[in-house]
Amino acid sequence: MEQYTNELIHESSLYLQQHAHNPVNWVSWSKEAFERAEKEGKLVLVSVGYSACHWCHVMEHECFEDEEVAALMNKHFVCIKVDREERPDVDQVYMTAVQLMTQRGGWPLNCFTIPNGQPIYGGTYFPKEQWMHVLKSLNQTYTSEPEKVLEYAKELSDGVQQSDLIAVAEPIKPFPTDKLFELVRRWQSRMDMVEGGPTSAPKFPLPSNLEFLLYYGVLEKHEEIQKYVNLTLHKMALGGIYDQVGGGFSRYSVDLLWKIPHFEKMLYDNGQLLSVYAQAYRETKNPEYKRVLDQTLTWLEREMQSEEGGLFAAQDADSEGVEGKYYVWTKEEIEATLGENASWFWKFYNPGNKGYWEDQQWVLLRNETWEEFCKANPDVNSSKIQDQLDTLFYVRKKRIAPVTDTKCLTAWNALTLTGLIEAFKATEDHSYLRLALQIAKWIRTFQTTSDFQLFHTRQNGRSFITGFLDDYATSIQAFLTLYQITADEEDLIFAKELCNYALKHFHDEQSEMFYFTADDHDLIARKMEINDNVIPSTNSIMANNLLSLSLLVDELDWELKAKQMLQNVIDGMEQYGSGYSNWALLLLRFQKEVRLLTIPSSGDWINLRKLSSPFVVVRFTNENTATVCAEGVCSIPMVLPYEVENYLKNM
Repeated sequence: MEQYTNELIHESSLYLQQHAHNPVNWVSWSKEAFERAEKEGKLVLVSVGYSACHWCHVMEHECFEDEEVAALMNKHFVCIKVDREERPDVDQVYMTAVQLMTQRGGWPLNCFTIPNGQPIYGGTYFPKEQWMHVLKSLNQTYTSEPEKVLEYAKELSDGVQQSDLIAVAEPIKPFPTDKLFELVRRWQSRMDMVEGGPTSAPKFPLPSNLEFLLYYGVLEKHEEIQKYVNLTLHKMALGGIYDQVGGGFSRYSVDLLWKIPHFEKMLYDNGQLLSVYAQAYRETKNPEYKRVLDQTLTWLEREMQSEEGGLFAAQDADSEGVEGKYYVWTKEEIEATLGENASWFWKFYNPGNKGYWEDQQWVLLRNETWEEFCKANPDVNSSKIQDQLDTLFYVRKKRIAPVTDTKCLTAWNALTLTGLIEAFKATEDHSYLRLALQIAKWIRTFQTTSDFQLFHTRQNGRSFITGFLDDYATSIQAFLTLYQITADEEDLIFAKELCNYALKHFHDEQSEMFYFTADDHDLIARKMEINDNVIPSTNSIMANNLLSLSLLVDELDWELKAKQMLQNVIDGMEQYGSGYSNWALLLLRFQKEVRLLTIPSSGDWINLRKLSSPFVVVRFTNENTATVCAEGVCSIPMVLPYEVENYLKNM
């Protein structure tokens, strides 16, 4: 077969490189691509995916590697390939368009536009025959009825532009006291109280949901919610969604039991889950949670570090073209590898044949914790379990591993930095702090300019693509979390300067909300992220940042901005708690009144740093006494650390 090469060969993105030898004449996103479409009188295909996307690979094989399909695409369209992780702004615009047209979305995302970038048709995965039909029909319609196409494109673009517009709530008023109670009450009907997570499949770990519910359950003494959060974390840790051999979580499970994962591992999931498991470990001291933290850290250090100190974006689901092949086992492999230990190990990691997947292959999972199994099987201890896992790990390493996407994304690194600091606070293990400091240095050294502009991505020794709001929001959050542990004033100053930059270039003064793209964008619309998803919305992160910064740097106006942002979205959010969980955390912070704990930056006071949380913000002083301030009133100065802990407990 003839070897084709298109313009994507010059790109650094792994996803774009994967398409560099398709017979399709792919080009990367640029103004020139649209100018060429205008000159040649062609429609544009904007095709969006990412390297760890299984169905992206399927459509590539069925359609984009097919010479017949490619000939049709090349003749009638200018074809643009986009890595959604490099250009989330492009993905947002055309995902919105496809959702408006089809009421569904996902990846691969394929959206057709006229030469000015306005969308006219789109969808997700298409098999070959359907794709060919779409290509022919669109070209025919554009050729024979261009006016009709242009009119529809304008109407759809107007819809995209209007979709995220926020109505400014006026004036700022007291938040309703029953809002969170009602939000949680409605949410409970969609909580799986047997297996954890939602009552529907697929099941995604949604860290923002779990974090809010964890704090809500503890602060409101809501035992059923506390039980639900711990049930979910417990079931996830024991399930197939968690890599029992190598550590780290897959993106989601396809079933209700957390059993069979969609095997790709994403940095953003694991970084955030570090935070949640750390916070849960602080509350419960559950050794299973500590094990998850330690194994995830080991995976990050072993497989996800760049030489420069950043962390890679993702690991693919497929190896050798087969989903999950790297991770699953046959019974014969287990017996041959573990010998006399295979029987009890198989009983532990495949209870009741629960882990069976397909083709005589099993996913390792459990029904019991290590402690429970060892108690019931006195001849087995934790060291013996770990020895078998180590043996399987070294056997697995001889397999062809899934591809790692080695781009380093600022936002995802920042999320992981925050998770590592939370894990350090929970465990007091300096391994977490060392990796967090390494990431912080990477962000400041490689991803930040002298005027506090961030880059979005870095690969092959080059930082490129100016940052989006997710880069600023998550980095501000990360450096605020870091400051409250390091007591390094430079960390606080860095967070403040990033916030000033975001206010200057992303902020909408009328609504007090933030656009996802800066004021120099090149798209048909500026989007505002409002709904919390697998990653919280950038606006909800920024609102929480503004509240914390207002206390740490005495910017009262920033607290007012956070209140206005919450006021803009609060009406009706109780109807969809899962999509507003980080906003709900902000509301809980306002209702419980965040404490400002000011402590000396040295000596015996160091242990109080671990008290920092969304509800206790720690600021450092050169004085030798501590104070706690809330609701505009400060305590008398306290001279001993235990006085502070007792004071906070009794507030």
